Amino acid sequence: MKLVKIALIALAVVVVALPTAAYVSLYVLPKGPEMTAPSATPEGKASFVMRAHDGPQRRTIRVWTFRPSNWRDGGNVLFVMHGMSRNAEQYLDMWVDTAERDNVLLIAPEFDSPFYRYVTNDYQDGNLFTALGFANPQSEWAYTTIERIVDALNNRNGWSITGYDMFGHSAGGQFVQKMAMLAPDSRLRTGIAANPGVYVFPDSEIDFPYGLGGVDPSAIDLATAFSRRVVLLLGENDADANQGVLDESPPAMRQGPHRLARGRNFYAAASSLAQERGLPFEWRLQVVPGVGHENQKMANAAAELLGYGE
Repeated sequence: MKLVKIALIALAVVVVALPTAAYVSLYVLPKGPEMTAPSATPEGKASFVMRAHDGPQRRTIRVWTFRPSNWRDGGNVLFVMHGMSRNAEQYLDMWVDTAERDNVLLIAPEFDSPFYRYVTNDYQDGNLFTALGFANPQSEWAYTTIERIVDALNNRNGWSITGYDMFGHSAGGQFVQKMAMLAPDSRLRTGIAANPGVYVFPDSEIDFPYGLGGVDPSAIDLATAFSRRVVLLLGENDADANQGVLDESPPAMRQGPHRLARGRNFYAAASSLAQERGLPFEWRLQVVPGVGHENQKMANAAAELLGYGE
């Protein structure tokens, strides 16, 4: 009897302590690096830290930039979205030669988190929900953060960026695909989602992040989403579940056994739905021959598709 009593007390402590710790982590402790003073964006590589949103989480975000010496306001702008490891600077570096050659302003937000191996809600899943499953307002969604970054750069430099392209690989590919689906008012022009691990299917019967179930209805506008220029860029050899870290949960496995299959299955479902409802459908699927889950090679293929130098 005494052991049962001790066990019940321990369980009660855990039940109270875990939500309390989660609440303190989310809403009391500052999250992210220390903010930097607003300043103009210099030539070459640089970074700054700004508020990700004005919500109670007090989240900050580091933003890496690369500005070619000849880039001027009105030129091409590319967001580069990092993978699961949140290594934004390395992703930026992979695009520097292309940016210098083709005169493209690079922007690489860093959704830093010490728990990135276990938590995907804040980045890949757009911060629509907290780690505890509670819905966040759209003002705290990661897609809104992207728009805030554009506004900050415009304000600090006197620029008038009205549209941008976006490339993401792996977890970054998930971000691009979901943003194209769920941010109808964004200034996204062309999105290239390279080798995403899972997709948000246009199906409200499937719970987010695998479908649209539970998503704020005001963010769902399939006519706008499907009219965007989006390329699902898949590696021909990314057909092995052991490449990278692949979501193998039951809802993910229902999308397909590996990334290549999931991309094809999503494209087939989305294009079929668009045709059924008479919606525009500008999304494309392109397979890169001989390439697996390899960021640099997929970035090279994406650079050709974007055609900045043409």
